[in-house]
Amino acid sequence: MLNRLPAPLVGVFAASLLMLNILFWVPILLVFAAIKLVLPFQRVRLLLDPVLIGIAENWIGRNSAWMALTQRTQWDVQGIEGLDAHNWYLVNANHQCAADIFVMQHLFNRRIPLLKFFIKQQLIWMPIMGLAWWALDFPFMRRHSEAYLKKHPEMRAKDQESTRRACAKFALIPTSVTNFMEGTRFTPAKHARQQSPYRYLLKPKAGGVALALNAMGDKFQSILDVTIVYPDGIPGFWTFLCGRMRRVIVRVRSLPLPRELLSGDYGNDPALREAFSTWAQQLWKDKDAQIASLLAK
Repeated sequence: MLNRLPAPLVGVFAASLLMLNILFWVPILLVFAAIKLVLPFQRVRLLLDPVLIGIAENWIGRNSAWMALTQRTQWDVQGIEGLDAHNWYLVNANHQCAADIFVMQHLFNRRIPLLKFFIKQQLIWMPIMGLAWWALDFPFMRRHSEAYLKKHPEMRAKDQESTRRACAKFALIPTSVTNFMEGTRFTPAKHARQQSPYRYLLKPKAGGVALALNAMGDKFQSILDVTIVYPDGIPGFWTFLCGRMRRVIVRVRSLPLPRELLSGDYGNDPALREAFSTWAQQLWKDKDAQIASLLAK
């Protein structure tokens, strides 16, 4: 097994397998995405979207295969039983490092529909991967601070419209709309700069979740609240590739949709925004307590 080799060699093998996997699957994705672009009809989309998703699921499956070869990770996972691969979910998770993506994709692949993440707008220019995210209809979002939106309220409407367009595509076939409510990866520096009231989390930003619920609340079966904990310390990407991610704890809770928050205009209703903020803060308070409990074991 590759994971018995010295860590730097494991890292080189893992990085090579990761890149080969990308170079194999992305061109196949782009062929079908190009057909969909040239023939932008709903009937064509309904035919080709399952093909694109199947390609992505095979891609993730191969990632799981090289992870099994290069990692000796102990997985402590609860809450993924009884999920439905043919329904819609809103998935929300804490965010600490690039390994979070691989952990979630590994655990949820083919258990629920393909995870589609909200991506920062500037990442569309990332070599190769930007094209892959575009081909899979990942929503590219501009992230604005509340202070910026107060000065430029028109941008709130644009963000809303971008989310609605993305969600209109997601409504056609089962999808797992995935959001990191913190908006960025947790670091001690960001935590201190924010003066976050949570011990293990940055402050939650409810906007993405609120807009997705507003646009697709009638489709989602539930909210999957995902908590990821690395008991031996948050791994950097190279640490992860080198097989040094020894333990991962994942807890998944299926939460009911906050029905009282599904209607209304989030962008123009301050009372609704405040209600969503209160809901998100309670969710985050519970998650912070859960992380503390898991780390104390």
